[in-house]
Amino acid sequence: MIAFATYAGLPDGDDDVPALTAALATLGIPAEPVVWDDPAAQWGRYDLVVIRSTWDYSVRREEFLAWADTVPRLFNGADVLRWNTDKRYLRELAAAGVPVVETRWDLDEVPADWDEYVIKPAVSAGSADTARWRQGEEEAARSHLLGLRSAGRTVMVQPYLSAVDTVGETALLFCDGEFSHAARKAPILAAGAGVQTVVDRDDDPREQIFPAEATPAELAVAHQALAAVRETLGSDDLLYARVDLIPGADGSPVLLELELTEPSLFLRHAPGAADRFAQAIAERRA
Repeated sequence: MIAFATYAGLPDGDDDVPALTAALATLGIPAEPVVWDDPAAQWGRYDLVVIRSTWDYSVRREEFLAWADTVPRLFNGADVLRWNTDKRYLRELAAAGVPVVETRWDLDEVPADWDEYVIKPAVSAGSADTARWRQGEEEAARSHLLGLRSAGRTVMVQPYLSAVDTVGETALLFCDGEFSHAARKAPILAAGAGVQTVVDRDDDPREQIFPAEATPAELAVAHQALAAVRETLGSDDLLYARVDLIPGADGSPVLLELELTEPSLFLRHAPGAADRFAQAIAERRA
């Protein structure tokens, strides 16, 4: 039996769960969604626990990580979750030579040299507490920045790259270290929209996903990022990974986020993807 860990706001799991459950069933393996903080859950009875839509982790991170430490046969593992649930991992990847979106940390003032920029906390999910600001909106942007800092949160400030509006984000999905498929995400941070509060991505009207073809340049950056993770964590034991890329100022792909915790896998946008992930789960269960 496989457990797909989710959260109380989405007890049946995300859009990927039905496809994964069906694919596992063809292999003779039952699976079910289980709320991660359900006191009645008996994690030891499952052959494998796969993190899926635990989307409230960002407001309960320490509790979530403490739970992960207690779960046997968890994927991705607790050490991966601890590293990946704080976006300061981007500093380590940048130091390892991975092309990462320029990021300034814990500023005392909003930037004056970027026409548009994004302010967000280092620990967040579903673009919560994130906003896109423009020159002329300094008062609101400053309030956002200082509000996050006064709450004791690490703050990231990044330039808003215009290619997001024309190209969007490209998500490269990996299964057991092998490239599986790609998807294109339309922009979700609208100018003038203010601070985002959406957490439930399955009910987020901004989320628009389309199938995509990964370019050689995108694949190269994705493999470089995953190699840096292996070096940093001393392990390549990743059941899944999603590498989110956007075109940089010169058009070359740069890393926006590396999702190793609870990413949507966009399985319904890629024929055969659910079967590949189910097979990887089955092999780890053996």
